[in-house]
Amino acid sequence: MPYTTYKDTLTIKVFESRPLMGLAAANLVSEKIRDLLKTKQSINMIFAAAPSQNDFLDQLTMKDIEWNRINAFHMDEYVGLNAEAPQGFGNFLKDRLFKKVPFRSVQYLNGNADDLEAECERYSNLLTSHPADIVCMGIGENTHLAFNDPHVADFNDKHIVKIVDLDMECRQQQVNDGCFDTIKEVPTHALTLTIPTLLKPTYVYCIVPGEKKAKAVYQTLTKSITEKYPSTILRKHPNAILFIDEKSSVLI
Repeated sequence: MPYTTYKDTLTIKVFESRPLMGLAAANLVSEKIRDLLKTKQSINMIFAAAPSQNDFLDQLTMKDIEWNRINAFHMDEYVGLNAEAPQGFGNFLKDRLFKKVPFRSVQYLNGNADDLEAECERYSNLLTSHPADIVCMGIGENTHLAFNDPHVADFNDKHIVKIVDLDMECRQQQVNDGCFDTIKEVPTHALTLTIPTLLKPTYVYCIVPGEKKAKAVYQTLTKSITEKYPSTILRKHPNAILFIDEKSSVLI
């Protein structure tokens, strides 16, 4: 501990604790940001909003980075949740990242837009005009990436952003994470960046700590690469790193 291993093209870094995992991920992401800014005037990044990202985000905000040269996006948002609700993914990232450092721009997905299809198109156009260099993500308990649950995941999706319904395991995870008290409070639909959109950035950093993610990590690394286990597609990305801790790696 720590150690590095590989599955297909995916690099896997295992750490003995969640804080060490978060620090290592922040170190590598910040190094890559600085490297990219040597040759680019600005870069574009996509972030995940979930408790699993807290250690990483805490460390990342302390890094000496030219934040004013980074455009920030997030990868999903609930539909119909109160705009001020702390469970909102834009609000989550605002509290833990976006308001802590001076980004060049922050682009929020609006799950309360009057026309959700138009909102998907608006955000799709922003992503097209600002191609992402880096995505920082997690993996769900059902192996989803963003809100691409197995029943809606499509490795060849033609959409950039789409409206999806959430499966029960995904919604239960929000209760397990302590974000909602009961599953009835969890929205049934969301806006999500699709899997091709999430895998298009040159660099992918996937942070997945905790015992509740052990099964998903095992499935990610051992199952056939198929939409039944959306996160298995990470094993085809040429520059993806999976960060896991002792608890999430217990089954591998």
